[in-house]
Amino acid sequence: MRRDLADFWNLLWELALGAAALFLMLDALAPPEHLFWKPLDLERPIGQATARQVRDFDIPRTAAPPLIEQTTQECMATLRAAGVQVERAEDTDDGGFCVVQGAVRITGGAVTPLRPGGVVMQCPLAIRYVIWDRQVLQPLARSRYGSPPAAVDNMGTYSCRRIYGSQSDGDRPSEHARANALDVAGVTLADGRQVSVLADWDGDGPAGRDGQAFIRAARDGACRLFGVVLSPDYNEAHRDHLHLDGAPYSLCR
Repeated sequence: MRRDLADFWNLLWELALGAAALFLMLDALAPPEHLFWKPLDLERPIGQATARQVRDFDIPRTAAPPLIEQTTQECMATLRAAGVQVERAEDTDDGGFCVVQGAVRITGGAVTPLRPGGVVMQCPLAIRYVIWDRQVLQPLARSRYGSPPAAVDNMGTYSCRRIYGSQSDGDRPSEHARANALDVAGVTLADGRQVSVLADWDGDGPAGRDGQAFIRAARDGACRLFGVVLSPDYNEAHRDHLHLDGAPYSLCR
């Protein structure tokens, strides 16, 4: 009996040592974007752990003001360290389901500007946008068109409403009600060409098959980073834009 118990503990010890050695090997050799315990770096490609790393900046809906401010300042510092100019915006609370916490505004720097500009969004959504721009949109535009994006045409972030504009109290609030969603209508390139979801999703617009390939690849790249990504493939309500949000669950259509 004692021998069996000793063998059991020896086995546990060997397994623990093996797990520790594996962890140290991964920590030293694997790319940081694949390791959820590594800090987020906006300069790195989107990896298996990138979306999880961004979620470290998400603010719980029941968070106290000191935690909201601390987390938001850390998030803004991450953006600024990557060369993005960002400012704190005013949080809002209508006393109902429309509550915006950790609001920021991207004002310039090393990121493709949103047009119209000045949109207010939660800071983690701003981080997701910057990564998507750097790791998806910019490489796509240069490889397919030979021209970088000059502006991302958008339909805004904040809208105090429930999903699909429902008036039913039983339906959950839209992520737009928290400024945690961005609707992208298209991209304007530096050479003046435009690619839009409405005109080019099916390849029938001015940009033809190139536009279709670009918009669909932009959607697919966003699915690796945002919580929910909705396109014309989802329903008619999204025929003219990509809905990108930071919801804590995944849906890509």
